Amino acid sequence: MNQSHLFDTIIDRHLRSKLPPLMAEATLFTLKQLSACFFGALLLLAIICTNVIWENDWSIARYDALFAFAVLTQATMLFFKFESWQEAKIIGLFHITGTAMEIFKVNAGSWTYPEEAFFMLVNVPLFSGFMYASVGSYIARVIRIFNLRFTHYPTFWLTAVLAIFIYVNFFSHHYVPDIRLVLFAATVIVFLRTHVVFTNGRTYPFPLATLFASFFLWIAENIGTLTGTWVYAGSHTFEMTSFSKIGSWYLLLYVAFVTVTLINCDSLNTRRNHTSSGTPPTRPR
Repeated sequence: MNQSHLFDTIIDRHLRSKLPPLMAEATLFTLKQLSACFFGALLLLAIICTNVIWENDWSIARYDALFAFAVLTQATMLFFKFESWQEAKIIGLFHITGTAMEIFKVNAGSWTYPEEAFFMLVNVPLFSGFMYASVGSYIARVIRIFNLRFTHYPTFWLTAVLAIFIYVNFFSHHYVPDIRLVLFAATVIVFLRTHVVFTNGRTYPFPLATLFASFFLWIAENIGTLTGTWVYAGSHTFEMTSFSKIGSWYLLLYVAFVTVTLINCDSLNTRRNHTSSGTPPTRPR
């Protein structure tokens, strides 16, 4: 039995038999979200716990322990089929693109990892790539678990071009003018008509849903910053991350979403709304 069916049948019936309708729906929504962000939540918990207990004289570095934890967690999730191989491909691609960005940003002086480790690549601990991968994992899993639909979804080539410009700007703004304001506007224009549709019929504008998700990613990033796992340039250890990072996560989520469509378009169950023309829904090309 897949997780979506499990939530929508057994757990849903049990909750509705024990709780008032609104409370049952809120509880089911929360449980689904926790299941979708399972990998990211475990990694974040590992960052917190290792920060509390780790000693400098231990035989294995903290960053290396986090890397081993992330690899073992992924292997376990695949073994018990809690995660599909398609989702694993997304995580792998995100690990590559995320690590590439980390290498550039760290060596450009945007932030640093203050601790030593064996599994490091150009001053970047390899566990850091899994932090980006957890975002891709969440998107792929939340779409599957909630069985989400997307109305008026743009053509794939348009979303791909937008994602490429966003990704490149994370690098290029160190040398040429930052165009993120233009990119913010572009995301709204491209996804202006796109709505996220839940199985209960509720819909939310795609840009608004993305902004909402980026806020929670900013909170998660603050946990890592406040534990001293990484330190931004011009900041002190345990200092809160600036609100401007919400905008960075907002843009990065579009890159993440397009990556999911690139790896596994079918898992999105994406369809356009052509009610006016009577044309059947189609998947993005």
